[in-house]
Amino acid sequence: MPPVSPSGTSHAPMQFLNSVLSQRGPNALPYEEDVKWSIRQHMVTVIQDFPGLQVKTAMFTHNDGRTVNLLQADGTIPMYYQDVKYNIPVTIWLLESYPRSAPLVYVTPTRDMIIKPRHPRVDASGMVSVPYLQQWLFPRSNLVELVQNLSLLFGQDPPLYSRPASVPARPPLPQPFQGVNPMISGGMGTPSPPPPSSSYQQGPPRIPNSSLPNPRPYHVPPQQQQSLTPHPRPSRTDNPSEVFKRNAVNALTERLQSDVLELRKSFEVEMDELFNTQALLNQRSEVLDRGTRELQQEKEGLEQQLQLMHTNTDVLETWLQANDKGVKDFSIDDVFQPYDPLSKQMLECTAADLAIEDVLYSMDKAVQEGVISVETYLKHVRILSREQFFLRATVAKVRGAQLQAQVAGMAARAN
Repeated sequence: MPPVSPSGTSHAPMQFLNSVLSQRGPNALPYEEDVKWSIRQHMVTVIQDFPGLQVKTAMFTHNDGRTVNLLQADGTIPMYYQDVKYNIPVTIWLLESYPRSAPLVYVTPTRDMIIKPRHPRVDASGMVSVPYLQQWLFPRSNLVELVQNLSLLFGQDPPLYSRPASVPARPPLPQPFQGVNPMISGGMGTPSPPPPSSSYQQGPPRIPNSSLPNPRPYHVPPQQQQSLTPHPRPSRTDNPSEVFKRNAVNALTERLQSDVLELRKSFEVEMDELFNTQALLNQRSEVLDRGTRELQQEKEGLEQQLQLMHTNTDVLETWLQANDKGVKDFSIDDVFQPYDPLSKQMLECTAADLAIEDVLYSMDKAVQEGVISVETYLKHVRILSREQFFLRATVAKVRGAQLQAQVAGMAARAN
């Protein structure tokens, strides 16, 4: 059976989160494994700083009809309006992409409350839209700062008011929406009106301005013990010492807030630099990986060539063992026999030409190193060049004669 929402001791929320976030299989929550620890820390911190919130799991229905079991922080958050504390009922849904994307926040009025028409931060369905959600950036953004921001903005412009006696309560949703009522995991629990979600396409009925009395923050009679219970602040005094103390506290608070803001900006700059460094390191890692793959491919190619050379060496050694007759003293000229006189003349002229080329190269090195004089070098170069010219001319004539002989042979075979 899936775990139920926590209550009781302060360790219960942590145990509940550990249980639901560690589940596997069909009952697993749809969050990425690498951010589940961050989700746990966000939820634990926000319910510790704002005891009016409780962590739960509930079914959420998307606009396309998909239903998924998600974490939510449900309960009340405080706000101060005209020095009076009020508790605003809200539901904070952690969608599948959380914390890389912002959560969904809804104001959830009770039957004797109404949402202020045309509120700049809350639409008719109760969905909250504030700059902090629009500028959400992980890992800088978190739920505690979100709730603090909501408390401040709601105190400037309360989203809920008492329902006038002349205005009927919000009618129940049609039957098809009853299937999306949030259920605490582990049991159906007591049915409750469905909270706003992205599956709801319509908000509460609009009420003409003429039917509304002058707006006033919602006050709940003490006997109802609803979520919006006013807590008056202690009355102020005109005692000079108290005034001085209050002014000193305000000045210290402003300085502290300024220091915190500057510190946060410096942290943001450092975080951006770290992200840039991480991106650069990732690029260099890709370059190194690509170079490693190329070196590995080159190594494999060299190993194949080495293997081929070993194979050829084995073939040559096998041939030598089979054809070695024990003759130690023999001339290399006796190994190769020309096919005909023209081939013999071609072989001799080519060998002499290459020998002269080697002598000319050695003489170039000798004159550069000062071993022979320039006059001696030029004299021998003229002699060798003349001889090389005649050798190459002879090779050209022999090649022409061989070509004529081949043509004549082909013609004879054709006849």
